[in-house]
Amino acid sequence: MKRITILGSTGSIGTQTLDIVTQYPDRFQVVGLAAGSNLSLLVEQVRQFRPEIVALRQADRLPELQTALADLDVAPILVAGEQGVIEVAGYGDAETVVTGIVGCAGLLPTIAAVRRGKNIALANKETLIAGGPVILPLVQEYGVRLLPADSEHSAIFQCLQGVPAGGLRSIILTASGGAFRDWPVARLAQVTVADALKHPNWAMGKKITVDSATLMNKGLEVIEAHWLFGLDYDAIRIVIHPQSIIHSLTELQDTSVLAQLGWPDMRLPLLYALSWPDRIPTAWNPLDLVKAGDLTFREPDHYKYPCMNLAYAAGRAGGAMPAVLNAANEQAVALFLEEKIQFLDIPRLIESTCEGYVSQNVGRPSLETILSADRWARETVLNTALSLV
Repeated sequence: MKRITILGSTGSIGTQTLDIVTQYPDRFQVVGLAAGSNLSLLVEQVRQFRPEIVALRQADRLPELQTALADLDVAPILVAGEQGVIEVAGYGDAETVVTGIVGCAGLLPTIAAVRRGKNIALANKETLIAGGPVILPLVQEYGVRLLPADSEHSAIFQCLQGVPAGGLRSIILTASGGAFRDWPVARLAQVTVADALKHPNWAMGKKITVDSATLMNKGLEVIEAHWLFGLDYDAIRIVIHPQSIIHSLTELQDTSVLAQLGWPDMRLPLLYALSWPDRIPTAWNPLDLVKAGDLTFREPDHYKYPCMNLAYAAGRAGGAMPAVLNAANEQAVALFLEEKIQFLDIPRLIESTCEGYVSQNVGRPSLETILSADRWARETVLNTALSLV
């Protein structure tokens, strides 16, 4: 029985993780849950899984949560706000914390969990992108494991099982191409929010779906792969794979290429992150290569997807620049989802923000420097966006 805590329990990652807990009640037990603002779903989860501690990030609704759970015979500890989420992350004897919080909001809770000696099932790529220079030394200091729980990095991690140290030459990240992979570039000026949220293969949250449409999601994964697997940026490549059957590949020093395949289903990488190094038998639909049909690949169009090059540039710049990139992207995507800017404004705002940042620490930035860069980038995007209206 592995005791786990889930941050972002009402989101896509959180609900799929709880689906796994439901299917394997003899293997996993929920210690803590943290959610953003979906109070009604959180109440249902608390009643079903009976965690010891619960956080609601939307602090002003804590009295509602208390009232909704007042009839429980054994009530959980209820906390709220950002500090409440941090408290849940580090609470109790949970062995693994699933970080399903969207965006850089997952950084401080992840740090709290690591400092309490908990393994991290990392589904929040932004934490490592912005905070890699801080997170990795802490992981080493506290002797915990950082287990990738998104499909691409899980695929790489699985392919590396049994590969000797120094055996990895390069990484190939596969990308579906997102909602606009078959659109001509000229048509992108007319993109609506509804268009951007129509992912052809995956069911995901709004922010990551838009990131997939801009291919920033893949650019961010390049930076994450750099931190997770220790490769230079020149050794991390992106290819468009429309079928999303091969989730990523590793090239070894002898030119052998290993791939992990499966239907597009986030439960598989989540289950592996929770159960590693074990393999739990499932009754899920197995991959049928005949049904999958042709598997095709093509080079990404860098003119169509400028966010990829922005991510590579930020990663190579180092310091707090990836935090600036990440924060600028989060803020720009939020403005797009609120229909305050156009789709093509997203890369423009990110690029101008990165160009305007003057690094205070070219080497390994402190947590304070990263958080300051994050705040500066968000404010810069908001101020610059005003000129676009």
